[in-house]
Amino acid sequence: MRKYFIAGNWKMHKTKSEAAALAKGVVEAVKNGKHKYMIAPSFTALDAVSQIVKGTNVLLGAQNMSTDEQGAHTGEVSVLQLKDLGVQVVILGHSERRHIYGETDEMINKKVKLALQHGLEVILCVGELLEEREAGHAEQVCAEQTEKGLAGVSGQDLARVTIAYEPVWAIGTGKTATPEDADLIHAHIRSVIERLYGKAASEAMIIQYGGSMKAENAQALLAKANIDGGLIGGAALKAETFAPIALCE
Repeated sequence: MRKYFIAGNWKMHKTKSEAAALAKGVVEAVKNGKHKYMIAPSFTALDAVSQIVKGTNVLLGAQNMSTDEQGAHTGEVSVLQLKDLGVQVVILGHSERRHIYGETDEMINKKVKLALQHGLEVILCVGELLEEREAGHAEQVCAEQTEKGLAGVSGQDLARVTIAYEPVWAIGTGKTATPEDADLIHAHIRSVIERLYGKAASEAMIIQYGGSMKAENAQALLAKANIDGGLIGGAALKAETFAPIALCE
């Protein structure tokens, strides 16, 4: 049985004090939860949130990192800086990074390998645009992003990777793939892992749904065989809307 992994991506929301308050609310809400939990505040709030989640059942996540360990990269944040702040998980390949900021599969793969090299867990995001889905290419896009994102990752390191399927057309729009549609893509991603790493690795892989999961649809999505949690955006910005997802059975 795979364990649900419920992660909150706070994106570019919350000041340091607001993030600290939210982190306290989340820690309190899920302290008796049975699943794996993570919250990813903005870089400016990582230190404050780190102090709050330390010693709890909530992991500290970062929303991105540089392709390089350190150097002359103005405005970037390095894996060494993240580790120094207590970050345990990093989200890589989010659709906003791919489609707004032009990150390529090659860049994302470099980040994935660097994060794993330094002992971090990785959430690798994959997902298709609306036009790609309408053209019947959703499975192909997700397979290519998965394969390219994991290029050069060993079977041993794969154990620290979670994949998040985010249909790009569902992020921040309020639209959601039906549980059946989402489960089909999750199953296809799982088949890619089996082809690359074998059946045991495929069965162990946690694949989150990242397309507007909220309290109203979480139970139906999580009931599907191949959906193992959620990468939560809008519903993660309040403890009272995150908690019902985090505490789903």
